[in-house]
Amino acid sequence: MTMMHKLLGASAALALTAGAAMADPAILFDLGGKFDKSFNESAYNGAERWATETGGSYAEVEIQSDAQREQAIRRFAESGANPIVMAGFSWATPLEKVAADYPDTSFTIIDMVVDAPNVRSVVFNEHEGSYLVGMMAAMASETGTVSFVGGMDIPLIRKFACGYAQGVLAVNPDATVIANMTGTTPAAWNDPVKGSELTLAQISQGSDVVFAAAGGTGVGVLQTAADSDILSIGVDANQNYLHPGQVLTSMLKRVDNAVYEAFMQGEALETGFNVMGVANEGVGYALDEFNADLVTAEMQATVDAAAADIAAGTLSVHDYSSDESCPALTF
Repeated sequence: MTMMHKLLGASAALALTAGAAMADPAILFDLGGKFDKSFNESAYNGAERWATETGGSYAEVEIQSDAQREQAIRRFAESGANPIVMAGFSWATPLEKVAADYPDTSFTIIDMVVDAPNVRSVVFNEHEGSYLVGMMAAMASETGTVSFVGGMDIPLIRKFACGYAQGVLAVNPDATVIANMTGTTPAAWNDPVKGSELTLAQISQGSDVVFAAAGGTGVGVLQTAADSDILSIGVDANQNYLHPGQVLTSMLKRVDNAVYEAFMQGEALETGFNVMGVANEGVGYALDEFNADLVTAEMQATVDAAAADIAAGTLSVHDYSSDESCPALTF
């Protein structure tokens, strides 16, 4: 079968009618769109990998507002898409309403837990991967001050920041870690101008390495860091290529693997709670030709040793989401 994607805009997806023949899997992207060069794009890459390897086709939708979420899920389910994968925690509330109405449809939600028999909930140990890139930031910094720009101020993003700060301080206990969030609404995921402003403010306070966990906003962070000749750290997808020689590394969050595995399992999707961390290569750091000159052998050896300890359970990184506290950072 030739590969064919059912590329559906939001309006088209919401116009799907019950009874349409669609046995293919489907993916619903979060706000910011599938080409955000970060979280959504990683999810898209997983779907593309599945399509390339299997020759299959899948349906997709890029919503334009939160109001479209529940209707989008229902229209895909009514049309027979199976499994249906949702990228982002904001799909949780509508999925909780919808899942029981379609017991024969398998759903996967990424970054949130929905307790239903036909739902697979995939969450990540972002604090572990952030710890590793924090170590790298501390080793690369010449000023002893590094920084973090988050997107929407929610526990998930504080989890990134807290892990990052722990990694920094593990290498340099005297380091300063500056952390700022872009905003408190979903608009914070797609505001590169605000990301740039925050980065400039952090640079004025001495930061020479900045880690962005902010979706599309992070594009502005990485651009400003490159323009200001400091190092940056990408997130979710491998963003090293965006500014070769200026992006120290990227904290890989294998959203692509989560989508790929769900699509591969198809209607026989294994539901329940699924955690992806360092131990099962769910998170890590990126090393390629674009940052090879920035990552020293000592840096790589130090971070790889820490990763091995995390995987073995001999090194524990505090998880902000466990009790909403962070011993290494004040919010």
